[in-house]
Amino acid sequence: MFGDRVYQEMMAAALRLARRGEGRTSPNPMVGAVIFDRDGIVATGYHHKAGGPHAEILALRKAGDRARGASLAVNLEPCCHFGRTGPCTEAIIRAGIAEVVFAIEDPFPAVNGQGARFLQNHGVKLVAGVLAEEAEELNEVYLTFIRTGRPFVVLKTAQSLDGRIATAAGESRWISNAEALKFAHRLRARYDANVVGAGTARTDNPQLTVRLVRGRNPLRIVVTSSPNLPQKLHLFTQNDDHRTIVATTREVIGSGAYSTIETWPVRKGREGIDLKSLLEQAAARQVTSLLFEGGGRLATALLRAGLVDKYYVVIAPMIIGRGKEAVGELGVRTLAGAIRFSKCGFRTIGTNTLFWGYPGK
Repeated sequence: MFGDRVYQEMMAAALRLARRGEGRTSPNPMVGAVIFDRDGIVATGYHHKAGGPHAEILALRKAGDRARGASLAVNLEPCCHFGRTGPCTEAIIRAGIAEVVFAIEDPFPAVNGQGARFLQNHGVKLVAGVLAEEAEELNEVYLTFIRTGRPFVVLKTAQSLDGRIATAAGESRWISNAEALKFAHRLRARYDANVVGAGTARTDNPQLTVRLVRGRNPLRIVVTSSPNLPQKLHLFTQNDDHRTIVATTREVIGSGAYSTIETWPVRKGREGIDLKSLLEQAAARQVTSLLFEGGGRLATALLRAGLVDKYYVVIAPMIIGRGKEAVGELGVRTLAGAIRFSKCGFRTIGTNTLFWGYPGK
């Protein structure tokens, strides 16, 4: 019905709309929908929060009778099953949409190509794969969770030019600048849970809340094999929302050390907590993403285990010399064994530089 340029423009608009739901749709994906015809955009919608109406439904409601014979651009294949809301495919057919343009299939088992086939069998023209790469990146959390059954793992560190996250005396506030701190809060609002180790909890006494930007507070998880974390930590004293969790061994939980805090039982590994068991506990609770902001020990353990999906590094224009390393011993003996990154990006944040990339598995 239309050319590639129009399809790409409408899909780009759908992707921008979808991102408005960032931090609020989990465990659902972020989805935007644009209904358009020869005269331009008719109506739009996006998925606001889990349990709420889907993007397609909101757009169809706005369009009314103008939806008949029009096209619909949506960044994810429309659903065809009953969940907390009805199937979008049936609503699309009832509204008389003539063409559906989507970026990628939804790997959720109850959809997974069935939505597209249902529409096609009812005479709706399909155009698939428009801005597929951008759509994959937008919903990398959801897609990872559905395809692998585990949360999307993000590691974030702030360091000096020489790779130090603190001085030898332990001083780290603040290596990064005010703009970079604001970015860190934006990440917290984006992902389901924020994770630190016992060392960071003791030394930095973080709040792990979202304060510098608008957004909901994530779950706050501290990973420890010790029953002796101080009860005066902010994670414990500022827990009126009951979102602090201690991930520790069954032995520690059985001791009653954290009886007033929610606990997740995790296995003990050779060096501290087995982080794979933390991911298992998170997945069992529909926690689809984990942002790790711990120290060098936690970062090293994650990288050694190959658990990091995305790595953010804020680099400050300073040299510390002796101090605490951002990453410790990884067992790399040759360059061939180094962890390499793909789809990398850089941008400046004030005087700091932000790097992000995806470690090779």
